[in-house]
Amino acid sequence: MQRLSSFDAAFLYLESPTSHMHVGSLALYDPATAPDGWSFEQVCEVYADRIQLVPQFRRRLVEVPMQLDHPAWVEDPDFDLGWHIRRIGVPPPGGLPELATVVSELIATQLERSRPLWEVWVIEGLANGQIAVLSKAHHAAIDGVAGTQIVATMLDFTPEVAAGPPQQPERLPRPVPGDAQMLARAAGSLALQPIRAIGAARRGVRALRSRLGIVEAAGHGSLAATLPGGAPRVSFSHSLTPERSFAFRSYPLEGLLLVKEALGVHLNDLVLAVCGGALGRYLAKREEAVDHSLVAMVPMSIQNNDQNGHDDEANQLMNMFINLGSDIADPLTRLANVIEQTETAKAQLREGDGDPVRAISDMAPATLTAHLLKYVASHRIADTMQPLFNLTMSNLRGARIPLYLAGAEMVANYPIAPIYDGTGLNITVMTHRDQLDVGVVACPQLTPDLDLIPEAIAETIDEYVALVGSSQ
Repeated sequence: MQRLSSFDAAFLYLESPTSHMHVGSLALYDPATAPDGWSFEQVCEVYADRIQLVPQFRRRLVEVPMQLDHPAWVEDPDFDLGWHIRRIGVPPPGGLPELATVVSELIATQLERSRPLWEVWVIEGLANGQIAVLSKAHHAAIDGVAGTQIVATMLDFTPEVAAGPPQQPERLPRPVPGDAQMLARAAGSLALQPIRAIGAARRGVRALRSRLGIVEAAGHGSLAATLPGGAPRVSFSHSLTPERSFAFRSYPLEGLLLVKEALGVHLNDLVLAVCGGALGRYLAKREEAVDHSLVAMVPMSIQNNDQNGHDDEANQLMNMFINLGSDIADPLTRLANVIEQTETAKAQLREGDGDPVRAISDMAPATLTAHLLKYVASHRIADTMQPLFNLTMSNLRGARIPLYLAGAEMVANYPIAPIYDGTGLNITVMTHRDQLDVGVVACPQLTPDLDLIPEAIAETIDEYVALVGSSQ
């Protein structure tokens, strides 16, 4: 049994009928590469052979009565792969718009908490002959980086399906702990809460002092570059409805890498600046006047940097808050603005002492955290508060080599991430081979014209490429 950290449990408490806290991806595969043909049953066989390599896939939640402590993960004694891998068809004519509609409906449904919190949908019937595979897993169980690694466990480097690891001897599953056992564990955990709170307070103070010192050394003189500040209220800065919309598109990496090398910048900074320019274009097309730039929350992986005892957490993340320069017309000025902020955030990650927000979250008792976050999630507070940030953005590193599922070659891999009340837009990008795959999630009631954003990203990439070409 493994107790969830405060950080991971928060994703459970934030979930509501209108907020779905799962991450995932939509991958497209070409079944023509499978040497012995391709079928849904073969996909199931691959997962069955390799499921033991992913212990997260066999764990389910156990709640503590009255939420006196955070839930725990236990191995599911009734695990059934058939509950987690399903198939569905795309309606005629089977184009990408129809695929986007199916995916939008599937990501708008929450995962069943009485089972391990993941599912895979094999989507057939595409007119181009490709097969789509939608993967979903709860954010309390994995973050985007871990999700990418888990999906890769099921893939091969060649069309030939490699043999799975030797099957472990069957063990008699332990029964799911009952309320009495969970209350006993909660009593022990509550006894340790004062000690945890003291340690968390010390870590929080150290981390906050570290951030202040780094920001001042960088010449900013305030926390504005490292903590969320006031963001403008835009159309997607409101409470959500249960529905979701999903847009996706691939862009050649060649042009972006050309710009990266010519300007001597990091690809991640360039992508942030591109999205900032694209969102400025998007708001202009909607004739939506915004007085200053949009602010993005950008998670950073701390898997190799966290020194504060969080190795057992599913989510190894620290958030930075970036003014995207969506109100800056000049692309080079916008890029410089982004770089200045990310350099400060990276200095915190290298030289800082953890994340103060994460440390502070460990101070509060579980029951207080649960009720507070559930209240926020169910009372439309986002409609009355000034937004701290407008959207969430992530940049995940994908494979630069061919990958195959049951012999079918992966053609594209579009990431999917949750949206929140007041932050009803998520843009996540992933490098895959020689392309950049972008997935955009929104609430259709707040953003009815979501396809304008991938179009605006393409236009902004072209702007940067033309700028570099004209200077050579």
